[in-house]
Amino acid sequence: MADIVSSKAPTAGFLRRIGAFAALCAAAWFAGLPATAQAPTLTMLDGLDRGLWEVRYRTVDETKKICLRTGRELIQLRHPGPQCSWTVIEDGPAQVTVHYSCPGKGYGQTNIRRETSTLVQIGGNATVGRNVYNVAAEARLVGSCPG
Repeated sequence: MADIVSSKAPTAGFLRRIGAFAALCAAAWFAGLPATAQAPTLTMLDGLDRGLWEVRYRTVDETKKICLRTGRELIQLRHPGPQCSWTVIEDGPAQVTVHYSCPGKGYGQTNIRRETSTLVQIGGNATVGRNVYNVAAEARLVGSCPG
């Protein structure tokens, strides 16, 4: 009988240690959760100069002007205006990559690389209806927004 009691004692201690270890792991995981669950800041876009920007496409003979107020206007070049959901793939100091989906309008993925606060390179793909676009463009500040 003494053998049975002594064999259970180490098991109980072992289980307590495992339980304590599991609790520590869970606490560490939950402590790290808010940092990973926070929304990306897209700080690189915030550092771009505000004003009227000209976007020159390389894949088609097209230019357009955009009034840049937040920098995020460069993300949805083929889907201007609609409210789309974004998934940030990369949020670095010199480059951002965002995948976006616009219900009923299409989706796309845009990569923006900062050269200076007044010049960026833009690449990506977008679908609008059944049309697929490869986006390659350069955007630069050209002046102040009208009005």
